[in-house]
Amino acid sequence: MGLVDALGAAGLALSLAHFAFPLAYYAYLKARWLGRPWGLRLDPGYRPRVTVVVPTYMERGLIEGKLENVYEQDYPRELLEVLVVDGASGDGTAEAAREWAGRHGDLRVEVVVEPARRGKAPALNEALRRAGGEVVVVTDADSLWPRSALSEAVKWLSDERVAAVSCLKLPGGGAVPGVEEAYRGFYNTVRLAESKAWSTPVFHGELAAFKRGFLEEIGGFPTDVGADDSYTAVAAALAGFRAITPEGLTCVEYVPGRGYAAWRTRRAQHLVQSFAKALRRLRGSRAPGRFKAVLLAEAYLHLVNPWLLLLAAALLAASAAAGAVLPAATLALGALLLLYKPYRAWTATQAFLITAMVRNLWTKELVWRKQRKS
Repeated sequence: MGLVDALGAAGLALSLAHFAFPLAYYAYLKARWLGRPWGLRLDPGYRPRVTVVVPTYMERGLIEGKLENVYEQDYPRELLEVLVVDGASGDGTAEAAREWAGRHGDLRVEVVVEPARRGKAPALNEALRRAGGEVVVVTDADSLWPRSALSEAVKWLSDERVAAVSCLKLPGGGAVPGVEEAYRGFYNTVRLAESKAWSTPVFHGELAAFKRGFLEEIGGFPTDVGADDSYTAVAAALAGFRAITPEGLTCVEYVPGRGYAAWRTRRAQHLVQSFAKALRRLRGSRAPGRFKAVLLAEAYLHLVNPWLLLLAAALLAASAAAGAVLPAATLALGALLLLYKPYRAWTATQAFLITAMVRNLWTKELVWRKQRKS
């Protein structure tokens, strides 16, 4: 076999490996876990005090709608408090939150303004020091809950083995919902099946609920990684608890039109940081073997698998440039498949992950510039 043929064969093998593993993992999760019962003992009468934390920065156009969304929850209002922790916004976010609170005296709302923007995790830890609830629920200002979201999240926390609950997600707003819809459909199935296996290592900022005692036990939210929600879920699983996203809890996330690529890249950076840190803690943890397998699979998908696609494309291109027909046909097929939405969403995600890993070499994007919203 000549060099050209060897390059083409290697490229084809790497392409097959890149796509085979996630498809096999998805098929395994669906067949083995998706239809399984949860194995939890839930108490429908469980009604702890709940603190909802809304970290904000430049959210004047969204904060009142978010507070209204929380206000409309079917959870008992006397058991609910809201902490808005604002990172020194310059657009009047805190003032708008205080004005809203003044019109809704039957809900306890505290607005805390930090002297300078320090990032999300420090804001969450400030809220944790002030929280009076037994359950702390973190939510982004640019997300929308169904009316039963709090009640649904709290229900799952009634089992003593569950320390954290997050949501499945539907995209809303923005100019690219098609790509996001395809991306979310695949990942929501994976998150649910992983949760049934034991825990999922990926949580969502639209709704992430934690038992306060657990948060205090681990020293609060991590300040050295951007995915504070996901890494805290991993910490729960590594400690032997469950961190889950149940099927009855779906929230809407705002997908930006302008700056979409930067938004996706930053989120990918934060997940990469979370998995890298989680792998360092895996040995000696109290997590069951099936969660360790999930964590290793997800770490591979986020940290290794994207590079296989890039290397495969490079090898196929080199072979095709030298006149090999099959590599050239494979590249042409890959380009044609970009018309297929799920394939386009997958390849875009690989590109974001690769970009994220490169960017993490010089910046973690824990605090980033943000456009003023209207």
